Amino acid sequence: MTKLVTYTSGDQPRLGAVYGDLIIDLAQANGAFPQDVPSGRNWASGAVGFLEAGDAALKALRRLVEKVSGLDEADARGRSILIPANSVSLLPPVPFPPKIICVGRNYGKHAEEAGRPISEIPIIFARFAKTLVAPGGKVVVPRVSHQLDWEGELAVIIGKGGRYISRKDALDHVAGYSIFNDVTVRDYQFRISQYTAGKNFAHSGPFGPYLALRDEVANPHALQITTTLNGEVVQSGNTSEMLFDIPAIIEHLSEFIDLEPGDLIPMGTPAGVGFTRKPPRFLTNGDTISVEIEGLGTLTNPVVDEGTPA
Repeated sequence: MTKLVTYTSGDQPRLGAVYGDLIIDLAQANGAFPQDVPSGRNWASGAVGFLEAGDAALKALRRLVEKVSGLDEADARGRSILIPANSVSLLPPVPFPPKIICVGRNYGKHAEEAGRPISEIPIIFARFAKTLVAPGGKVVVPRVSHQLDWEGELAVIIGKGGRYISRKDALDHVAGYSIFNDVTVRDYQFRISQYTAGKNFAHSGPFGPYLALRDEVANPHALQITTTLNGEVVQSGNTSEMLFDIPAIIEHLSEFIDLEPGDLIPMGTPAGVGFTRKPPRFLTNGDTISVEIEGLGTLTNPVVDEGTPA
């Protein structure tokens, strides 16, 4: 039981664990079978609280799954411990990460197609949590530009925070992995050398569908990434192509910032983005963009023009 989702049932965000085609509502399950999680009072009510509770939350999760597996399914559904997955709306797995720290130009072929040099140190830029888009949520083409581009990426979620984290210890600080689409407004990105404007338009950061905890992924550096636009493959790469691997990025970031539980690190995109095509190709109203990563599911979002009714 190693995949977590954040979802809404009514108006309240809930933390759940994937259980076949059902979701275990962790707060409801913990109410039925209280778990002792020291310093983890909110461990079952939200993703950041779960991650802050660390190994104690993981152990409590496993105990809850064992308890729930012994219940009559109809009874568990009647008590809202088990929820049909198709009856809820997913949110980003970590709806409001403390930080979103993106890695740019981390695949050699992408740097080559973009006509950019390979950097000797990681290229880092920030996103804001308000830009995140839920699985199935609408990606919005802004009225000030039609150069909206896709970037399918592996997302790393920090579990144990820290500063000056060594390469050899870095993966111990990873809670798990997900999918990110670093949708970018290209003309705003390329106006100046800083990426901030082009990377922070509203409704431009699809993230999900779930957080696969670390034991779910045998080797995060050997995962196929495929991006499709209206069913056509536009990106096909592998995380083995990353110039700076996950330990290198965590070591680098922690030199100048304290990493925290719930921090989100999109690791850069492989070749195949739209602005490098001849002619360039961008997202338009009515498109559907999907990113699939081996073992992590598929993140799919419709594209609409700004001002389209909800």
